[in-house]
Amino acid sequence: MRQRSAPREKLQETMTDLIETIRRTLVPIHKEGYPFILIGIVLTVVLGYFSQFFGWIFLILTLWVCYFFRDPERVVPVGDGLIVSPADGRVNLISTVLPPAELDLSHEPMLRISVFMNVFDCHVNRVPVSGKIGQIHYTPGLFLNAELDKASEDNERNGLVMETTHRGQPVRIGVVQIAGLVARRIVGFVSAGETKQVGERFGLIRFGSRVDVYLPVGTRVLVGLGQKAVAGETVLADLGGGAERAFRRI
Repeated sequence: MRQRSAPREKLQETMTDLIETIRRTLVPIHKEGYPFILIGIVLTVVLGYFSQFFGWIFLILTLWVCYFFRDPERVVPVGDGLIVSPADGRVNLISTVLPPAELDLSHEPMLRISVFMNVFDCHVNRVPVSGKIGQIHYTPGLFLNAELDKASEDNERNGLVMETTHRGQPVRIGVVQIAGLVARRIVGFVSAGETKQVGERFGLIRFGSRVDVYLPVGTRVLVGLGQKAVAGETVLADLGGGAERAFRRI
């Protein structure tokens, strides 16, 4: 009996390993994507019934929508003063500018680090630092290329203020979601007054956009222009200050 059951037990073990591998490989999809995926499936079936060509086209588009709305887990670095990236994408602006007036952050220039998301990046946004959400302010606007500097002022955006502490002192940080050429909706998951831990999800932008982080002058920048950032994992800056890192393009 033992000899007969051995192959069955081996098969069950192999299937268990296979299922676990698939589970780890497949990335969860955020619920915001379900309606779009359902529409894609319906169009694929209906159009595929009449035309194999269009059926394949919409199947590929539906798979891309699944990919766009992916929501992977992240391993978040934790430390006093560390500012992690709120978005997946490329660091395209590092400058000292006045923060958005509607957030009432400061009347003096602040350090701004911008992360641009293209349509292939994960678009789930995460809070860059632990703290309380002081306020949220939505501003209607244009849909210019989010890579442009003026998009911070002209484009539709949703800003929030994170109230945190560093070395026992209160610090206010701005986080602004900016719509882009293709993006037509900014989705928020949080409300003013909530307390969030660094790396927790706070919003999503459809379909290609930018997120700006406003930090006190003197914050140490730890990323370079053109660097790829990963939401909830890449450390953008350190409130503790110090010499900035040097980068070179190879």
